[in-house]
Amino acid sequence: MKLPNLSILNKIDASHAKVAAEGLFTFLSLSSLILAGVYFYNVEGQNMRPLTASVVISKFVIEPGNLEAKAAIVYDAKDGKILYAKNADQSLALASLTKLMSAEAILSVQADTARVTITSADLAPEGDSGLMVGEVWSLKNLLTFGLVSSSNDAMAAAAASTGTSSIVEIMNSTAEALGLSRMRFANPTGLDISSSTAGAYGSAREMAILVSDFLRHYPDLFSSTVSVSTKITGGGKEIDASPTAEPILDIPGLIGAKTGYTDLAGGNLVAAFDLEVGHPIVVVVLGSSREGRFSDVRALIDASRAALSKN
Repeated sequence: MKLPNLSILNKIDASHAKVAAEGLFTFLSLSSLILAGVYFYNVEGQNMRPLTASVVISKFVIEPGNLEAKAAIVYDAKDGKILYAKNADQSLALASLTKLMSAEAILSVQADTARVTITSADLAPEGDSGLMVGEVWSLKNLLTFGLVSSSNDAMAAAAASTGTSSIVEIMNSTAEALGLSRMRFANPTGLDISSSTAGAYGSAREMAILVSDFLRHYPDLFSSTVSVSTKITGGGKEIDASPTAEPILDIPGLIGAKTGYTDLAGGNLVAAFDLEVGHPIVVVVLGSSREGRFSDVRALIDASRAALSKN
């Protein structure tokens, strides 16, 4: 892969650049959500015994029953602990979960107040979100629309406004900076490239780390994904953005969620919720079915709360 030039790397979030430059993962850094995640990831890389389907940490046991998902994880973003894991290091297609990394990469090089003009090329990806050529949107509203309704057009337009090829480079550079060695991106939407090649790959563990980082840096943008009704203004009109995570919006304490589905990926879903006030937990399921991803996440959240009540 062609490495990004220094001018691009210099624009990546300072905390990411520091991680990439120093490679320092210590217990002292556990107060940071993302460094906590990278620490546990790297420790496992040092021949730690593989996690089983039920992981006991401080007498905290999660028993969700059978899951449709090929891989899943429950990650304590506050304490940096893995509470449950199923095939958490298996590399799988990410589908539209990719859009979280796309948004992070785009915002690392461009202010959310930037104005984006929709082009015909932006409307080429699969799916029609109602965007029209020539419309002018604020980057913030375009990204919100892209995450809430999982609009491929909106995310393609946001990425193209900075140079799509450069954004993909930054996405991969950011993954490397976070220590996510299995995570690779080929486009900003996560759409399959062919019948055998996905637009992005990564593991459940890596997605948990990425979600924790996104929650830390862009909490307002992430929280917009679980609003029951979101009206977004762009192109001189107002659009009702229907959240793709609608089936789980009734879960108490839900902070944010992102769906993903392609032929290669199957049903993917990430969700963050407060186990207790100010105690965010990240749940990731990969390779489930279109409907099963929602029941899988609900089962993991319910099991987490049940385990807490017994602890």
